[in-house]
Amino acid sequence: MGSNREHGRRGPSIGRLVVLGLAVAAVVKELRTPEDQRTWHGEVVGFVPYDFRPPTVARFKERVWDPKGDHLLSPQVFGVGWTVNIGRVVELVRRKIEA
Repeated sequence: MGSNREHGRRGPSIGRLVVLGLAVAAVVKELRTPEDQRTWHGEVVGFVPYDFRPPTVARFKERVWDPKGDHLLSPQVFGVGWTVNIGRVVELVRRKIEA
């Protein structure tokens, strides 16, 4: 019997463990909130966004495809952390090409 590395398999990365820990912390935060006050979205550890509400097309467009948005990173549509505002990236590249 060898280690996971010898067989080409690795355990969970540090990043995945951190995201899992943040997700657990966010769920615990919501469950500690009185039921009538739970929103299932907010921030955990003071700055990491989370959103466990069912995704909507409007929220997807707002966070993933917002060419006029100010930020390259926005909160995940569903889950913990950030996602890239691809619309903004495309807009910046288009402007650079036209310049």
